Amino acid sequence: MTAKQLGDLGYTGDDQVVPFSVEALDVRGRSVQLGPMLDRIIRRHAYPDAVSQLLAEAVVLTALLGSSLKFDGRFIVQTQTDGPVNLMVVDFATPGRMRAYARFDEDKLVETQAAGSSSTAVLLGQGVLALTIDQGRHTQRYQGVVPLDGTSLEEAARTYFRQSEQIPSEIRLGVARLVRSHDDGAPEEWRAGGMIAQFLPDAPERMPRADLPSGNDVFDKLAGAERDDSWEELVALMGTIETSELVDPTVGSERLLYRLFHQHGVRVFESAAVEDRCNCSREKIAGIISGFTDEEIETCIEDGRILVNCEFCSTGYDFDPSEFR
Repeated sequence: MTAKQLGDLGYTGDDQVVPFSVEALDVRGRSVQLGPMLDRIIRRHAYPDAVSQLLAEAVVLTALLGSSLKFDGRFIVQTQTDGPVNLMVVDFATPGRMRAYARFDEDKLVETQAAGSSSTAVLLGQGVLALTIDQGRHTQRYQGVVPLDGTSLEEAARTYFRQSEQIPSEIRLGVARLVRSHDDGAPEEWRAGGMIAQFLPDAPERMPRADLPSGNDVFDKLAGAERDDSWEELVALMGTIETSELVDPTVGSERLLYRLFHQHGVRVFESAAVEDRCNCSREKIAGIISGFTDEEIETCIEDGRILVNCEFCSTGYDFDPSEFR
């Protein structure tokens, strides 16, 4: 993969993950803006706005993390909590196929909104955020789990990297609905954007940071090493990012990166596309049903048919029970 200076590249546009590096700060990361792909996922499910916004955040987070996979596999982000939005699942399959769905308690959601509280912390409640890497059959899954206890998805992701990867990481997520000024179909479009940056210096003595837990032998031995303020500067710069910059199609990932890091010099690399694409099929579902017992098949029959609806893409499948007897 060949890096080019920002001025040498055209803008990648929507639904593209843009890797970047800021060598002067020893920072590497990825930036993304999601447009039509995200809008199709959200509109397909027709969730209430509060649920849609939360799921859109999870989709952006998954795009940023899943696109880092260097092998064929899947990256799954899942929340399981006791709040109104009690389950979200976003599945990223290499090279860039994504699907997502959420479950929510309608009564709890109405009560929460009536009380005037719709923050991420309230909508999710108490529970866990699980990040799973699946390299396929014959390999063991790796899963990192962090608590969701009144924190945002951004903060939970930072906690994951501090505890599991011990890499200083900063993450920004933003979601909005763009209102079109001309009539070309739907008057609004769900959009989202995000950025992740990680401190990865070549010199190990620069790795110990105040935001990493103690107890790591390598870090503890180097605790007295001289440090610079590269990471603190990165966090301060990313703290200036507005949600509008993350989602505005006239800004784009490259222009936003230039705004943040032009004084240090930022390099962008070849982008990777992400698409709305489910991997369900009639054959796969038939294979699952074939593994059921006769009694289990009987419980699935409704009006003489077996009807299955994919929660990810909302595609319906209709089977004759005689196919499995």
